Formats: sequence, structure tokens, C-alpha cells
Amino acid sequence: MKRTKTILACAFAMAIVPFVQLRAQVQTIVPGPVPGAKPVSVEHIKIHGAALEGNLEGDAVDREAFVFLPPSYEKDKKRRYPVVYALHGYSIGAEQWTHEIHVPQTIEGAFAQGSKEMIVVLPDSKTIYNGSMYSSSATTGDFENYVAHDVVAYIDAHYRTIPDRQSRGLVGHSMGGYGASRIGMKHPDVFGALYIMSPCCLSPMAGGGPGPADQMKERAIANEKKVAAAKSPSELAAESPGFGAAIFATAAAWAPDPKNPPLYFDLPTKGGEPQPEVIAKFTANAPLVFIDQYIGNLKQYKAISIDVGDQDGLRADTGKLHDVLDKYGIANSFEIYSGTHTSAVADRFQNHVMPFFSKNLCFTRDCR
Repeated sequence: MKRTKTILACAFAMAIVPFVQLRAQVQTIVPGPVPGAKPVSVEHIKIHGAALEGNLEGDAVDREAFVFLPPSYEKDKKRRYPVVYALHGYSIGAEQWTHEIHVPQTIEGAFAQGSKEMIVVLPDSKTIYNGSMYSSSATTGDFENYVAHDVVAYIDAHYRTIPDRQSRGLVGHSMGGYGASRIGMKHPDVFGALYIMSPCCLSPMAGGGPGPADQMKERAIANEKKVAAAKSPSELAAESPGFGAAIFATAAAWAPDPKNPPLYFDLPTKGGEPQPEVIAKFTANAPLVFIDQYIGNLKQYKAISIDVGDQDGLRADTGKLHDVLDKYGIANSFEIYSGTHTSAVADRFQNHVMPFFSKNLCFTRDCR
């Protein structure tokens, strides 16, 4: 019994550890403007989420997005473009994501340095607990299909895109890297190339907890008390600012409970003790657990790239994702660069992400 409890405690910790590691964020280093770069245009829009309708949490169904149109878009009215969808991380939304990757400057810089022109879309997935986990849940709404279907369909209907999977790329950082992994595995019919940046939450076994076992239990009990006292999701969110809401975000995404009002989710502990049936739901949402079911899907991608900083607490699990792809003979590039979780994200976007999609997306109407 002692061994079982230890294993369950480690599994419970997976919902907390990735976010605790992200606390030590640093200022992103921004690459300098590229001389001669032409300006892109930016449109701030709202996209209706049919997949989000009826969510029990009361999160917004009409969500903002930022669309970056290349320099030639307004001049060449007959030209169509591939699209890159870029997913933000936990605790931020699409607007703050624009600052972290420093767009439009990094997009303009990439084009000026030789990347082919494409449309870049930043959809929003911030919920009342600061993140949807890009998952499918009755509590939060189906953000997985919001991104893969609602957002893509809207962009194809309103902009001159090349509406083909081979002309669509998916990239994300941190929670967005988790989203790119999850959505990418399940929707190769929608996307043709994947770039996964410092993904969180890949593994259900985070190698221990963010502190001694007694401290973990104290935190779990404190969270249970917050949940028991809250009369609404907004009240719980107000009591849990920033990363303090991470456990509630993951519970809402991975352990929804339509018969447990007013919050409609189950915590992975009761009285501080792990609850195996709930932890099993958390585990089932870990990409390193379910990846073997989607190998055939992953083999359909033209290219997959993965990167992580050498000082990032997520480095080990990111390496495991690369190892699984290698084990199955799925071509992928993997780079460990010098940096922390956020220090190089703007540079990576300009000098690695954009060139990757320039090389691996289809830029003509005939993508066969």
C-alpha cells in the first residue's frame, strides 16, 4: 500500500510540477529589427467557438485572436497563403503572447531574412483558471476542436488561405507546446507540420513533487478547502491568482464532473490523499502516455521539430518525446539550445519556427 500511495502522489504532482517550474520566468531576449524588413498588417478579431458552447465553467465562447498578414497580402489580391497557428502558454492569453514572441517584429524579421510569406494566427485559450490545456472538457469547453476546427474554418472562410493540411502549420510553447503535441497527434487531417516548443505536462510521473510529501499534502488540503468554500468559478479564481490556479485548470480540463456544481470538476485528492480514479484521468491526458495510439497519425506529418532550453525544467520530458518519435522511426529534429523556459522564445520564433514552416509547408494551390 505504501508503494501505491507513493506512485499516486507522484502522479498527482504532475499537475503541479510543470507550472511550478515555470515560476522562474525571465525576460525574453528579443532579436534586433532586421534592416529593410517590410511591415506586416495585424488584425485583432473575435472567433466564435461552436466547440465551446455550453461549457459549464462559463468561459467565453467568442474569443479574440490576432491575425498577421504578410506584406504582399493587400497588394496581390489573387495570391493565397499557408497559415501557421501559434498557441500560447499557461497564465497568458493571445494578447500577452504577442509580446512574448514580439510579433509582428519577429515575423517581419523572418520574412526579411528569407522565410516565405505566410499568415500567422494567434488564437486565445485563456480560461477563468488561466488555461484550457487545449483539451476537450464539458467544464471548459472543447478547446482541442476549437483550435483544430472552429479557428481553422474561420480563417479559411475570411482570409485568402490555401485550405489544405499541407499548407497549415501548428506551433505552441509550454502549455501551447502541450496543445501542439495533443492536437497534432489527433488532427493530422488538419495540419501538415508541427513545431513543439518547450512543452509542459507530457508525463504523468514528474519525478516527485514540488516539495516534501507533507508539504504536498498540506497544499492539497488547502486547495480542497478553497474548492469547498467557492460558490462559483470566478470566486475560486479570485482566491487563486496566477499559477495558484494551475491545479484547478488541469482538473477542469482533465477531470470534468457535470454533476459536481458549482465548479464541475474533481480534484485528484480527498483529505490530502490521492484519489486513484481521478489521477487516472489526469494520466490519460499525458501525451507520453497516449502517444503510442497516434503513431500512424504522426507519420503523416511532413516534418516535426522540437526544442527546449538547456536550463528549462521541462528538458527531460521534452527529450522523452523526441525519443519516442525516434523509436517509431518518425523523422523529427530536436534541439537543446542555451536558455531558460522563456529566455529565447522570441528568437526561436523568428529564426527557427518561421524558417521551419517556410521550408515544410506547401505554398501553392496544388499541394499534391
